[in-house]
Amino acid sequence: MAYEPLTEEQREIRDLVRQLARERIAPRAAKIDESHEFPWDVVELFKENDLFGLFFDEEYGGLGTGTLLALVAIEEVSKVCATSGLILAVQELGSLGLKLAGNEEQKQRYLPRLASGEWLCAYALTESGSGSDSAAMRTTARRDGGEYVLNGSKRFITNAGVAQLYTVFAKTDPELGHPGVSAFVVEADSPGFEVARIEPKMGIKGSTTGELVFADARVSAANLLGAEGEGFKIAMRILDRSRPGVAAQGLGLAQGATDYALEYAKTRETMGKPIGEHQLIAGMLADMETKCEAARGLLYKFGSAVDEGIDGSELTKLSAMTKLYCTDVAMEVTTDAVQVLGGYGYISEYPLERMMRDAKITQIYEGTNQIQRLVIAREMLKEQRAFLLAGVG
Repeated sequence: MAYEPLTEEQREIRDLVRQLARERIAPRAAKIDESHEFPWDVVELFKENDLFGLFFDEEYGGLGTGTLLALVAIEEVSKVCATSGLILAVQELGSLGLKLAGNEEQKQRYLPRLASGEWLCAYALTESGSGSDSAAMRTTARRDGGEYVLNGSKRFITNAGVAQLYTVFAKTDPELGHPGVSAFVVEADSPGFEVARIEPKMGIKGSTTGELVFADARVSAANLLGAEGEGFKIAMRILDRSRPGVAAQGLGLAQGATDYALEYAKTRETMGKPIGEHQLIAGMLADMETKCEAARGLLYKFGSAVDEGIDGSELTKLSAMTKLYCTDVAMEVTTDAVQVLGGYGYISEYPLERMMRDAKITQIYEGTNQIQRLVIAREMLKEQRAFLLAGVG
């Protein structure tokens, strides 16, 4: 029997998600990609089976099952449809600001709606001129009595136009860098707020990615998360916990592509035998499977670490390594899976070309993999390892 890191209860929930993914979502995946339409039917499926509840504590209407199981759910759904897996991942990303920095009144007002799936949410940090360099953001928030007035725009925001709640970052002190950033929760119907455009994309086509515009948008001061000037710290704490959601999406894509290529290699014959028995193809399949298993080890380690209360630099480094490795594996493995199928891998009749297109974004959003390498190295340089070299000449 293969090693199984999940408990019996966790396996039961994983198997439920796996069954829903294969029976209800997989048949829709190609159409979602082809139509470019947001899959509201998948949202309803998640609501009916309480999958959004995996990301929330019981006191706010969730299941309280922890981070590891939430990542497993994203992985399982992403094996068949990365767009649908992203819906789950962004429900975590968009709600983490409330969970980490919200006061009790804010949590009670919003989290139950997000846990039930009544509302979807989004995370709005990136701007057209500030992606990795968030201190360069130009969106401002000016206090005016009991409200803040927001002006500016955000770009490449997942769930734009379908979310009812946005975690938005803006400069309350434009003269400062990171200490001038504050965080807000903004409802979709706030005066002065609109979604200006939805972007056409190479992959994850059923997911909306859009530009948000704030033109004297008024937000209640009660919607400030934490205190003024704490926005950057909140954003980084959010990303430490949300990046592995993208890692889970990447791992799902990689494992789904591996499984499909394996079944194809068992039945497609050349020179009198299945192509999987030819050494070069066999070697590719072996590498694909090994990379997936190594990535899963990092992902599950991260989920367990969060569930055990690990925080700070240790979590930052582990999060960055998990996101980096799982998403690099996603791109490598889906590319190899297309190669295993040859010409068939390149046509849209088969799912692998879609998986390869979907995989690319996982190396880019929620912090490019180049940034992840910088984060990992920065945390390494803080560590004291001299004792490991004691006695080495």
